[in-house]
Amino acid sequence: MPASSAAADRAAQTLSRPFTLGGLTVPNRIAMAPMTRQFSPGGVPGADVAQYYARRAAGGVGLIVTEGTYIGHPSAGESDRVPRFHGEDALAGWKDVVAEVHRAGGRIMPQIWHVGVVRAEGAPPFPEAPVHSPSGLGLDGAPKGQAMTQDDLDAAIAAFAEAAAAAERTGFDGVELHGAHGYLIDQFLWERTNRRTDGYGGDPVARTRFAAEIVAACRKAVSADFPIVFRTSQWKANNYDARLATTPQELEAILTPLAEAGVDAFHSSTRRYWVPEFEDSDLNLAGWTKKLTGKATISVGSVGLDKEFDPSAFQSGSRTGVVGIEKLLDRLERDEFDLIAIGRALLADPEWARKVLTGDTEALIPFATDQLQTLH
Repeated sequence: MPASSAAADRAAQTLSRPFTLGGLTVPNRIAMAPMTRQFSPGGVPGADVAQYYARRAAGGVGLIVTEGTYIGHPSAGESDRVPRFHGEDALAGWKDVVAEVHRAGGRIMPQIWHVGVVRAEGAPPFPEAPVHSPSGLGLDGAPKGQAMTQDDLDAAIAAFAEAAAAAERTGFDGVELHGAHGYLIDQFLWERTNRRTDGYGGDPVARTRFAAEIVAACRKAVSADFPIVFRTSQWKANNYDARLATTPQELEAILTPLAEAGVDAFHSSTRRYWVPEFEDSDLNLAGWTKKLTGKATISVGSVGLDKEFDPSAFQSGSRTGVVGIEKLLDRLERDEFDLIAIGRALLADPEWARKVLTGDTEALIPFATDQLQTLH
């Protein structure tokens, strides 16, 4: 339905406010969420990837967070079509992406990533590499992979720091560390997968040590005003009931060392942005994170869609309708969080931001699974 004049004015006023993060000023409150696309053969993003992101920037997105990109650690990845963030060829491709996004008036940061125990044995791009995990346990708690030695940990930390430095050298506007959804950093944070008895395991603060050392190494590797964003979640891949923290106090114990290590903003991933995180408050995960740390936060979760994020949404032939964002505007107006990341809605419609900001919601394109087959 077309937006009323009052609703369009409200959306424009609320979402069009600039936001400053370190040395970066984002022109509005709309971000593109990271979404794995696997359109980079050999791990090198090409011209089609550059144009894919540039279309969203030209369509009014204030900040783009790229799909997850593999750090230069042999066990980091599981596909040779997911882009790398190491090697001259891949970084040259990313430099072209940055140039196109900046030319379109956007801001962009890469999400850097290590998948950890999620990786299958023998998976590309380095099939000979072992599957690494905190304790040799999979997300289901069953034995899988090799527990990382201190040398393994040091190498992974160094690879994250080098990727952050490469992001700044390549011209990106910041960097996001993927610490969510059951991947390596999150595996250390979660007690089911982290059963270590050394200084990297134990209580919530000890389980945060690996992540905090990554943040500190990245902070040291980049300029003081180069923004570092850290993505968190309670849920894991195929386990939507998983929780790192069952109380605000437990969440604070996890987030505080990360904030002190140098995180500028937290990207709090939920399936539904409107769901309260804890009892006796309507704050979502991003809202609680901002309250507990004082840091800027990005929220995300099924914005503008009539179906929440779920594997069924990606089955062949599935379609998702479009709904209004009045509840989102309520939360942004009271500064519960600072930016909102858009996922599937932006896959469907590169001009989602422009249409929402101008009240042209009648023209919004709904999400359908066939859109996953191309970088449109």
